[in-house]
Amino acid sequence: MTRSDESRPRGRPRAWSDKTDQNTIKAVDRAMHVLSVLAQLETSTLSNLAEATGDPAASVYRVLVTLQAHGIVELDPADQTWHVGPGAFQIGSAFLRRTSLVERAREPMRALMEATGETANLGIERQGSVLFVSQIETHAPIRAFFPPGTQAVMHSSGIGKVLLAAMPEERRGAFLAAPLEQFTPSTLTDPDALAADLTRIADQGYAVDDEERNEGMRCIAAPVRNLHGEVVAGLSISGPTSRVTRARTEALSEDVRTAADTLSTLLGARPVGRHDA
Repeated sequence: MTRSDESRPRGRPRAWSDKTDQNTIKAVDRAMHVLSVLAQLETSTLSNLAEATGDPAASVYRVLVTLQAHGIVELDPADQTWHVGPGAFQIGSAFLRRTSLVERAREPMRALMEATGETANLGIERQGSVLFVSQIETHAPIRAFFPPGTQAVMHSSGIGKVLLAAMPEERRGAFLAAPLEQFTPSTLTDPDALAADLTRIADQGYAVDDEERNEGMRCIAAPVRNLHGEVVAGLSISGPTSRVTRARTEALSEDVRTAADTLSTLLGARPVGRHDA
């Protein structure tokens, strides 16, 4: 083995940082794009998927058939629609297995759902968005639904605002400087108003999405910390405003913060006094 071979990072060739066309495979890039769009659509015909991706239907079909052979997508023969398959879940599960976060969160989330009667959610930040990685659904007929793998914008999500409030000032400032999309009349799109809300969240230890993403739905979230005291996730409950009322916000926030503190302790964080939150 040569000296250069010894110093080369394992798992990477010499030109690992070169992202030019010579180090990318266009067919794989196209396949990942098709899969990503299909995941967003949840279900699609070939023609609709081709239109959404901007690729020829014949090319998209070849991608789908290839992915189907590995169980990554499935075809419903009854209505000729395509769906993400179990193979994609198996691959994606490897991401969740990298950390004990999801596994350790199950019991605190279940206890939170039972204490509040509302759906419990766990989310992390992924490339500037909230990535939901686990959920325990309420038994109530009307409920919020954020299956693992769902992504949401940060500024209109309870978990997203908890994560924003804990960001380093420079990164948070860059986020606030970008355009903020409005989803409902309650969405905070003014940078100063959002900044004030994030300061309030950091002080009180929880965030409220008060119909800021979907009218008629309210969410309460609290931060989850690791053994270094860093905020690594957000834990929340979400439900219709008829049940998650403003009058119940303070009591429900205590339940959410207790569950988040319990999970934080399981991850190695020291117990946080409420005056430190």
